[in-house]
Amino acid sequence: MEIDEDELKLDPGFATRFERDDSRPACQLYLISPPAIDAGFVDRLAAAFDGGPVAAFQLRVKSMVEHDLARLAEPIQKLCADRDVAFIVNDSVSLTKRLGADGVHLGQEDGDVREARQILGPSVQIGVTCHDSRHLAMEAGEAGADYVAFGAFYPTTTKETQHQPEPSILSWWTTLFELPCVAIGGITPANAPPLVAAGADFLAVSTAVWNAAEGPEAAVRAFGGVLKA
Repeated sequence: MEIDEDELKLDPGFATRFERDDSRPACQLYLISPPAIDAGFVDRLAAAFDGGPVAAFQLRVKSMVEHDLARLAEPIQKLCADRDVAFIVNDSVSLTKRLGADGVHLGQEDGDVREARQILGPSVQIGVTCHDSRHLAMEAGEAGADYVAFGAFYPTTTKETQHQPEPSILSWWTTLFELPCVAIGGITPANAPPLVAAGADFLAVSTAVWNAAEGPEAAVRAFGGVLKA
């Protein structure tokens, strides 16, 4: 049954009343690449990893052909493996399979979860962008996604966005479903605490790390302080 989300809006105060189940793992950091990388990026990524625990890294580069991106990805993927960080490819099921990546993240226009599962097999993680839609998130879960992503929660320059959910969507999802949820969009150490408190399982961050004046290592360390708190 399709949900009429305009008629069933969530109470924004739900997030402030939310209490996380102690059996659920604590919120973790999900790092997304800058929109452009070069051969030297692996050193910046290593510095970021030095700043503290990172659960996953997503390679999100739209401006390169697959062959060139695959070549650049090899040392990045190796670094992720060495640091026990899941290596996720954005959008491309074919590149995910080519690299033997740990997972793929699909936007709403980037393919079907069931088709991706048939191509990639049962062990590859599949995440899905669900914007501000509970309906899309439940569809993704029913199709076999391994996590759902909501956002953008805050203004972001990383990509054009038309959706801005309230933190209460994280509380709703985490209360009802075991499947992890990712909060994304303009997240910084300063504005992250409400999303963590609302029930996000992962914070997906990019600009706040790569454009940080103090460098990626210090930025990841700052996020680590928020997650510990």
